[in-house]
Amino acid sequence: MSVAILLAKVLAAYLLGSLSGSLILGGLRGVDIRTQGSGNAGGTNALRTQGWRFALGVVAIDIGKGALAAGLAWLPPDGGHAALPVAGLLAFACAVGHVWPLYFGFRGGKGAAVVVGAVAVILPAALLVVVPVWLLGLGFSGYVGPSTVAAALVLPLTVPWFAASADRPALLVAMSACALLIAWTHRSNLSRLAAGTEHRFERARILGRWLGRGGGP
Repeated sequence: MSVAILLAKVLAAYLLGSLSGSLILGGLRGVDIRTQGSGNAGGTNALRTQGWRFALGVVAIDIGKGALAAGLAWLPPDGGHAALPVAGLLAFACAVGHVWPLYFGFRGGKGAAVVVGAVAVILPAALLVVVPVWLLGLGFSGYVGPSTVAAALVLPLTVPWFAASADRPALLVAMSACALLIAWTHRSNLSRLAAGTEHRFERARILGRWLGRGGGP
């Protein structure tokens, strides 16, 4: 793949990432969720401030654009050569666009849903590990942000298990970059967790409550 084509695909992935689901849907109803709740333009804040239907639409858009951005790696010309490593780079570019969207003053979300969509295309088997880690973290603690960070940091560890040997080095770099980006965008959640002020979804803390009762009915 030529450098020009690669750069064009990276730019396209970034621009796709800049299409923030919460800000697009919020614009249709005259709401900017960056002025509400936590101020983040992501699915969790959308759920808290606008309800589950709105949040579902936000997450669908953000996962979809991540998948679409990764899929650009297979588009011609030269779509078949080193497609998986290129897809990893495009996933990161899309996540960057989501966090710093060109169309919305470079104030976006935290990138987790975008990475999930991209991984579903690049390394779908990794989701069999990453998603349960997130669900277990949420079920035990009720904390969305820290559970998301934990799941993100597990992502690079799945590459040696599920990627072909020729693709592993580049994918390890790309997935590590995505994981570190997610950890960085959730730094305020981690700070609040350390301070004991992080918001907890108590209804999601099913496992934690069950264990707290000794596993009884």
